[in-house]
Amino acid sequence: MRVLIGYDGSQCADSAIEGLARAGLPDNADAAIVSVAESWLPPPVSSYDIVGSDATALPDATARPASLEKARRWQIEAAQAARIMAEGAAERVKTVFPNWQVNAHGCFGSPSTELISKAEAGEADLIVVGSHGRSLIGRLILGSVSTRVLTEARCSVRVGRDKSEPEGGPPRILVCIDGSPGSYAAAASAANRQWPEKTEAKVLIVRDPITPTAVGSLLPPVTQWTADFNDEQKAEAEQTIAPAIARLQSAGLIVHGVTRAGDPRWIILKEAEEWKADSIFVGARGLSRIERFLLGSVSSAVAARAHCSVEVVRTA
Repeated sequence: MRVLIGYDGSQCADSAIEGLARAGLPDNADAAIVSVAESWLPPPVSSYDIVGSDATALPDATARPASLEKARRWQIEAAQAARIMAEGAAERVKTVFPNWQVNAHGCFGSPSTELISKAEAGEADLIVVGSHGRSLIGRLILGSVSTRVLTEARCSVRVGRDKSEPEGGPPRILVCIDGSPGSYAAAASAANRQWPEKTEAKVLIVRDPITPTAVGSLLPPVTQWTADFNDEQKAEAEQTIAPAIARLQSAGLIVHGVTRAGDPRWIILKEAEEWKADSIFVGARGLSRIERFLLGSVSSAVAARAHCSVEVVRTA
């Protein structure tokens, strides 16, 4: 397994690394710790700025403005500092996974662009980022870097969070199913991990029941048809999660299957928090897929607002 961890020295980035101990990751893997110093080059100067007010002077084609030289020196120093920061994070990863091959990288540029490009170049299976960077605004707002990586990466992305309550006992994972190939891929990804004994998995499907109008509720045929439809829908939901339950049980997990009714975005968040899940596994796209790399609205909302870590699974 190849893992890329984006690290910026923030508390959220530290929490993302700490949470990997309860993510079911293998004992042997290749990990790249990437720290990016965010920077831009100044805009090019005009010929007038180079030669000054003397219109008869010719600009030296080899001249390099002092501002540009200063910016380049700063970038080199920033990249070196980023590498030192990444090396510190690499040591922390090695304490959790002593058998991993861990490399540290420091660079400058756009953090989201660098993480995505390095993940593609290294054919990463999983990108790990913190929920917020140093520009943290609030707990329920996903950071701009994490949002872009989550949306545009071609591989699975794990948004790590520090749980509000101390960890205890085996891990608990919430696997969300909606009948789409992406949701079954999320279940398969969770099943393929190396979980400790007594790890619990809850397989959740959220259905949208029909409620009769005020007038319809007064008509026995309408109420009967509504009840029959909702019963059929619940039975179909139970059949839909059955393959995921079987897959996770075959991996040795203690599995519970549940169906809920309502808006899947809020039901998933509520279920995870009340059950005290360590991680949520969701597919990148649901049944309303528009294009291959478009992040589904449910996955996006869950990743942005969950109290725990969220893994959005993509398949090649």
